[in-house]
Amino acid sequence: MLTEASAALCAEDDEEALRLFALALGTPGGQRWRFDHARVQLAYGERLRRARATAASRAPLRAALAAFEELGARPWAERAVKELRATGWGRRRPDAAHGSVLSAQEREIADLAATGLTNKQIAERLFVSHRTVGAHLYQIYPKLGITSRAMLRDALNALPEDPAVP
Repeated sequence: MLTEASAALCAEDDEEALRLFALALGTPGGQRWRFDHARVQLAYGERLRRARATAASRAPLRAALAAFEELGARPWAERAVKELRATGWGRRRPDAAHGSVLSAQEREIADLAATGLTNKQIAERLFVSHRTVGAHLYQIYPKLGITSRAMLRDALNALPEDPAVP
């Protein structure tokens, strides 16, 4: 398994690399070595993502993340999370189901950003600096488990309405 994976890492051609990764992951009994198998899955997912097969890269990256978390390999799990985020994946926090995830100001900024306004336009409406808006958005994205402004509207629609807000 490791020999095929090493050859895949050295391959210059994406097709050849992906073929070698498939061989490595298909090695009979390779899953007995969970850590090494997860490392190969991570490398495979990274190569898929760099080859612009973003959707296909998520499965091996998620599998690698699950194995690393189960094994307690935090640095490797963090690397897998970074790769997954680069694919547009976002892990929802456990408290994301509650409406109190965002403060009132964060919710207002998020709502305005979801309508397509720029940071500068939002800042003008709320009488704050555009840098303040950017800082709030930087904090809002992880709270909602998203990685881009394009995902904001759907994430906000998934939140329950706050009955205290008219």
